[in-house]
Amino acid sequence: MTHSSSHYYLGVLAVVVASVLWGTTGTAATFAPDVSSLGIAAVSMGCGGLLQALIAWRFIARQWTELKQHRSLVLWGALNVAIYPLAFYSSMRLSGVTIGTVVSIGMAPVAAAIIERLFDKQRLNTRWIVSIFLGVLGVILLASAKPQHSAAPQNSELSQWYNFFGIALGLIAAFTYAMYSWVAHRLIQRQVHSRAAMGSMFGVGGLCLLPVLLLTGAELLASTNNFMVGAYMAAVPMFMGYLLFGYGLRSIRASLATIITLLEPVVAAILAMWIVGESLSWVGWSGIGLISSCLLIATIKRKASPSPVATSAETAASA
Repeated sequence: MTHSSSHYYLGVLAVVVASVLWGTTGTAATFAPDVSSLGIAAVSMGCGGLLQALIAWRFIARQWTELKQHRSLVLWGALNVAIYPLAFYSSMRLSGVTIGTVVSIGMAPVAAAIIERLFDKQRLNTRWIVSIFLGVLGVILLASAKPQHSAAPQNSELSQWYNFFGIALGLIAAFTYAMYSWVAHRLIQRQVHSRAAMGSMFGVGGLCLLPVLLLTGAELLASTNNFMVGAYMAAVPMFMGYLLFGYGLRSIRASLATIITLLEPVVAAILAMWIVGESLSWVGWSGIGLISSCLLIATIKRKASPSPVATSAETAASA
C-alpha cells in the first residue's frame, strides 16, 4: 500500500469512527427528556466547539496570520457550525430519532456534491452518482420504515405539521453540515492545518451558541442524569468525533466524508431499536443495506486514479 493510499484509508476510517460516535447522540438525548432540543444542541456543539478550540490553540496561534487571511471562510463555517445542531436536534425532537437523523445526515452528501459542483467545479462521475442515488434511496426507505416516537401530538392533525417542520429542519441541518465540511476542507487545501481550521471554526461557532445555552440550558443542572448526558454529548461525539472528522478531511474530499457519515443514521436506527424501544421493519433493513452499498461504492479507491486531494492534503499536513 502506498503512502498516499494509507493516508486515504486512515482518513476514511477516522470519518467512519466519528460517524459511529455521532450516531449515539439521538439515543443519548432521550435520556434527558426534560432538556429542550436547543439546550442539548447548545451544550453539545457549544461546549464541544470550545473544547476543540482549546485543544487546538497552539495550531490556531501558529497559523493566526493564515486564519485572518481567510477570516470570511472561518466566519461562514462558524455560522453553519452554530446553526447545524439547533436544526438537527430540533428535527429529531419533532420527527423522531431515526427520521431526524436520516434526513439531516442522509441528505448531506447531495448537498455536499452540489456545493462542490458550484464552487469547485467538481465533476460527478458515474460512481458518485450511483452511490448518492443508493444512499438517498436507502435514507428514504429507512425514514419510511416505521413512524417514530417524537414530540408530535399523537392522533392529531398537528402531528403532520410537526413531522413536516422536523423534516424541513433536517434539510437545513443537512445543508449547514455539508457547508461547514466544505469550508473546513477548503481551509485545509489553503495550507491551514486541520486542527487550526476545525478549532477556529468550532470555537467561534461554540461562542455563538453560548447565549442559547444560557437561555435554554438550566435543566442540564437540574439532575445528575441531565448533567451526565450533556457532558457525554460535548466530550465524546462532538469533541472526539470532530477531531477524527477533521483528521479525515486532510485526505478525503468533503463530499466523500459526508457520504461516509451515512453510517450515522444506520447507527442511530439500530440504537433506537435496541435501547429506545423502536422496531425496524424489513423496509428499514433494506434501507440499511442500500446505505451500506453506497458506502462501499463511494469509499473503495481505484488504483488507476490516485486522489488529487490526498496530494494537496499531505502538503497541508506538512505545513
